[in-house]
Parts: sequence; C-alpha cells; structure tokens
Amino acid sequence: MRILITGGAGFIGSAVIRHCLRTTPHEVINVDKLTYAANLDNLREVLPDTRYRFEQADICDPRAIERVFVEHDPDAVMHLAAETHVDRSIDVPASFITTNIIGTYTLLEASRAHLERLSPERRQRFRFHHISTDEVFGSLEPDEYFAETSPYAPRSPYSASKASSDMLVRAWNHTFGLPVVLSNCSNNYGPYQFPEKLVPVVILAGLEQKPIPIYGGGANIRDWLFVDDHAQALLTILERGRTGESYNIGGKNEASNIELVRLLCRLMDELVPGGVPHESLITFVADRPGHDLRYAIDPAKMEHEFGWSPNVTMEEGMRRTVVWYLENRAWWESIRIRGFSGSRMGLSVNSGVRA
Repeated sequence: MRILITGGAGFIGSAVIRHCLRTTPHEVINVDKLTYAANLDNLREVLPDTRYRFEQADICDPRAIERVFVEHDPDAVMHLAAETHVDRSIDVPASFITTNIIGTYTLLEASRAHLERLSPERRQRFRFHHISTDEVFGSLEPDEYFAETSPYAPRSPYSASKASSDMLVRAWNHTFGLPVVLSNCSNNYGPYQFPEKLVPVVILAGLEQKPIPIYGGGANIRDWLFVDDHAQALLTILERGRTGESYNIGGKNEASNIELVRLLCRLMDELVPGGVPHESLITFVADRPGHDLRYAIDPAKMEHEFGWSPNVTMEEGMRRTVVWYLENRAWWESIRIRGFSGSRMGLSVNSGVRA
C-alpha cells in the first residue's frame, strides 16, 4: 500500500513510520505541519529509504491537502496529526479545536473526494484510520475498564476535541460511506517523546538532579503502552481491521503516577549512579484542573480478532526509554535550543488550582 500518514514527525507518528518501513513493503507519505512538537530528527533512519516521502503541509489547509492526495494517490490514510498535551489544552484550547476538529474534517473531505476518483477495486481496499485516545471515555472507577462500547465522557479541552473528531469520522462512515477504522489507545511512552509529557519530564529532571514534579498526591492511574507496541497494533488495524469498527489498544500496565515515577527513579539510580538518590528529588505540586483519576483499557477485541497483545512490559519499556534518553542527549538538547523551556502549563483556570 501507499499510506498517507499525518503527524508523522511526531512521537507516535514517527514510530509508526519507522515500524512500517522496517517490517512491511508499504510506501509512506509523511504529512506534517512541523509544529513545536514535531521533529524530523525522529525519522533520520528512514531518510535513505526510497519508499519514504515528506510533505510539509497543514491538515487544516484544504488546498494543500487536496494537492497531496492528487500527487501521491494514497491507498490508505493513517490520521495521527493532533494537538495532544492536556495541560496545553487548558491554556490554549483554540489550537486543539482547530487542529483536532477542523483538521480532521478537512482530511475526511479530502479522503471522500479521493475515494470517488479511485477505481472500484482500489475503492474496496481504501481505508481511513483515525487514531484517538482513551481520554474520550472520561474517568474510571476502580475495577472498571474502557471497552469499545464505553460511552464518551470527555472532561478536558483535549479529550473533548478528540471525541469530536471521533464522532466526525463515524459520521463520514455512516452518512457518506467512507471506509474508516478507529482506534483509541492508552498512555504511550518510549524514545523520541517530546519532553512535555510525564515520562521524559521525570527522566530529564532526574538526569539533571532537578526537582521531579508530581501533580497532587500522584494517585492518578494510567495504563502505560510502549510506543513500538502501539505502532505494531496500528498497522495491524489498518491492514486487517473491519470497516466501521473501533479498536481499543492498551498496555495492560496500570500504575499510579507516583508508582511510575518511583520506578523511573530506581532505574536512574542504577543507570546513572552518583548525586542524590533520585527519589529524593520528587516534589508534589498543585494538581492539574479537572485531572481524571484513572484510565484503563480492555484490549480483548484486539486479542480476539488479531492475536495482538503488548510485547513490552512496563519495567522493560521504562528501562529502554531511560537508556534511550541517556544515549541521545543531543536529541533533547536540540529541542531546548529551539526554544522549548519546559515550563509548566495548564494552571490558568480562574486564576486558581486545586491542591
């Protein structure tokens, strides 16, 4: 297939491209606007591959996206481009509404027009794969799990914008017959993650012997998914998923934030000896407004339909992630040189925060 991947210079998108070009014969067109969190260095290893092409374009620009479809004539779309940082969505929700909703609409319309140009045989094979998040389902009680049938209950500007884009994709399938598949994943981590997310924040603070911030009391629970496992799952859904269906992708690795941070601290004590014990750097800070307590995914549908399950345990994945940041200092230092300060966002709600 010739796959058009949006957001391919981002964390998950670049993992999908690397996995695709390593393990399949597919061609890839990477469409990325190159916003602050995008980084073409994430794709340095694939540049010699003649099956890879890059288009710098804004998914909200209909003319640019139409040109990309006409010139590259894709067999499938994997839509990963999105604004994703919850804290940032609290401060600047407009960019999330624009990119995640208007951008998805623009891609759906371009895909619909492209579908009409295809031969009947290619039309049967075409797929629009929309990649989303478990945050659209809201917060869970203990012993509950998100299933594909869970009701939507988004509680942040980010999750509301992703829920909206999910609904648009479903509507274009039902009303216009666009062949779509959807997936909702748990928290990703791994190499190349932009250092505004929890795992790289903890690693980089620990490496520099700076305070390691934890929101509230660290009781919030997430299901952690190694990004390479996610990339494998996404390609599986694109190739084998049933049109109109959604699939939940989870890591089966639940941990509270404080448990996660203590694990990373233990790993850094082992891998970066010297200085104070990393756990002594833990600093509890004001919680994020509206911080959901727990997310956890039931990936049974992925297991039953495709035989997919995550390969990487949390202990192994976090170790591999710490080692990667240790060995790739130039990668994250270049992000700082470009102007990323790492300062906290998401506190500008009625000039107050919850303790």
